[in-house]
Order: sequence, then structure tokens, then C-alpha cells
Amino acid sequence: MSQLKPVIATSFNYETLEETLDIKPKGARLHIGIPKEVAFQENRIALTPDAVSVLISNGHDVVIEHNAGEAAHYSDKDYSEAGAKIVYSREDVFKAPILVKSAPIVEEDLPFLQLNQMVISPIHLSVLKAELLQRMMEKRITAISFENLKDDSGTYPIVRSMSEIAGSAAISIAAQYLSSANHGKGVLLGGISGIAPTKVIIIGAGIVGEYAARAALALGASVKVFDNSVYRLKRLQNNIGQRLWTSVIEPRMLAKQLKTCEVAVGALGSETGRTPIVVTEEMVSGMRTGSVIIDVSIDRGGCFETSEITSHEQPIYLKYGVIHYCVPNIPSGFARTASQAISNVLMPLLLEAGEDGGFEQMVWHQIHLRSGIYMFKGALTNFYLSERFGLKYTDLNLLIASQR
Repeated sequence: MSQLKPVIATSFNYETLEETLDIKPKGARLHIGIPKEVAFQENRIALTPDAVSVLISNGHDVVIEHNAGEAAHYSDKDYSEAGAKIVYSREDVFKAPILVKSAPIVEEDLPFLQLNQMVISPIHLSVLKAELLQRMMEKRITAISFENLKDDSGTYPIVRSMSEIAGSAAISIAAQYLSSANHGKGVLLGGISGIAPTKVIIIGAGIVGEYAARAALALGASVKVFDNSVYRLKRLQNNIGQRLWTSVIEPRMLAKQLKTCEVAVGALGSETGRTPIVVTEEMVSGMRTGSVIIDVSIDRGGCFETSEITSHEQPIYLKYGVIHYCVPNIPSGFARTASQAISNVLMPLLLEAGEDGGFEQMVWHQIHLRSGIYMFKGALTNFYLSERFGLKYTDLNLLIASQR
């Protein structure tokens, strides 16, 4: 009797499955609002008429508040000719789903903020309050800060531009206050044939320090740079392309150099919190009468012990016979140049967001942009802010992944 043998299948049916790709959605039409800034000493505007013209020719809508560009010498006519809609009510401009501001959100803005709105603006840690963040969280705001916005090369383009302006401006401001007309020493910043060059001390070898050094050297000054990072000092020398007198911040050496300088520029930065004070009151009291201190670090507290915030209207005061210039937000004093620099970063960003189908789609594809987002649909996604104000922190990457 024959036994039935089990049949083993030896043929398999392979079928090619369609590959599922992460395909970008079709472009979105953006509605952008630009309010007139009411914040202290803010003269810049985040998008110039030329940038607005490009956005509108790409199918986006731009609404701008009456006289928003006035302080940067851009008229309503410039914007209306570029295709923007001019509105006379603050409420109307805040109805736009995307707000682009050159100053931080302030308390006066809160009643006008819409639910689920997106805000692109600076953040100014020194004046930020927990209540402001909480109100923004309640309105489910998505917020991008200028200071933390990275480009695809990993640098901070807006911070860099503003630092370049502040560094270059610091030297031209110092030159102005050294003149006899401004009760300075009556010294020409730089030098001429047969006369020893003016001595400039720069504390901080970041971008502000580098551009201050470039401007001072171009005028013929003798420049000495202090910084506690040897790497930054080396980088500054390489970028400038010539040997400079550099030193780490050693108090006795710094005090000795300050005694004989005409100009001292405070250009120290701080990633979080206050800038360290490296020049004591005693060091300032030993400086020459009529010499000039430009404390660019005043935005984060200042690096001179004698520094106190001043304004563009009353920029200086005298202490120990030394002229102190401690105006925060120096780039705002050069509003047109600063506006163009901000606009050069934001206009391509907005265009790209439109092509990608909106910002949410864009941050999914472009991971480098995530560092700029400190709030996503009302969730605080910046760890430093959550620690500082005792607010709940949410990981942005998890939030974005959960949206898919």
C-alpha cells in the first residue's frame, strides 16, 4: 500500500511593491502680516519692500501696518508698490496666520495674537517674562526666534549679520565720541603719518569682536584683542589674515592695557544668561579721561562693571571721566542696513516654506530649522526657557513625529 508523501511547495510568488516615498505636498499660499513695532527703540523691519515684492510675485499675500517701515526709511508707498496691502489697524495686521516681527512679542501684542498663529521674531532673553510665554502657550502659538534660527550650514545667519553690524558700528561710534565736539580727547581714531596710532582694546573674539577689529585696523588703529578661548583668538587672526596682539583675559594684563587705550569695546557673548563682568569699576577708574567705552554686550547685561543701559536719544554718560556708550540693540541705530540683512534671511525661508506646503512640512524635511522653534502649537520646546521659567518642556522632534 503506497503512502502519500507530503508535498512541499518549492515555488514562491514574489511581487514588487511600490516604494512609498516621503513626497512633498503641493505649495501653500502664505498670508504674512508685518506689524509696526511698539517695542523700546526698535527701528528695523523684518521684510523690505524688495523682499515683499518677491513673495507677492510668488503668489503669497502680505499685509503691513501703516508706517511700519518708517523708522527704516521705507514708506507705505514703497510697500504698496511692491504689492502689499496697507492696513491702519493693529488688529487687522494680527489676523494674518504668519506674523513677522523685528522686535520680540511684548505684552501689548498679546490681546491681538490669534489661536494657532505662527510668529517669527527675536526673543530677547533679558526682558522675557514667564507670563508672556504662558499666554502664548494658551493661544497655541508656534514661534521661531531670530537668535536660534540656523541655516543648512549650521550657522546662525541673523545673529551673524547683526553681530557684523554691531562690531563695525562700535568703531564708527567710538570715532565720533573721541572728537572734541563730543567732549572726547580730540583724537582721530586711527592715525596719520608721524603720529602714533590710536589704541583700541576689544574684549571678545567672536563675530562682533572680529568686525570691530577689522574696522579699527582699516582706520589704522593699533588693536589688541582679549578672549578666554584660544580657538576664537586663532580663528579671528585667520579670518582677518594678519597677526594681531591677542591675549586670554588675565585681569592684571587687561587693567594695564586699559590704562593706555583710547577705546575699549565690550564684545563678549553669552549663550545663556548674563555676560560675565570682566572689567571692574577699579579698572575703569584707571582709564584715561576722555577715553571711550562701547559696551556691545549690554544686551545681555554688559561686561564692564560701570555699564548702565542708555538709549539712542541719550546714548552716553560719563563715569570717572570715561565716556560710556551702552545702547542695547546697536543694529537698530542702523535700521535700513539691519532690515536688509534680516530680510535676506527671512524672504528665502518664507518662499521655501510656501513651496514645501507650509512651515510644518518644512521642519519635517529640514531638521536644521528645528533649533529656531522655541514653541510648537503651544508646547514649549526650548529646554533652557523651560528650566529658567519652570514651565513644562516638550521634545520638538517627538511632537513633529507625532504629527505625521
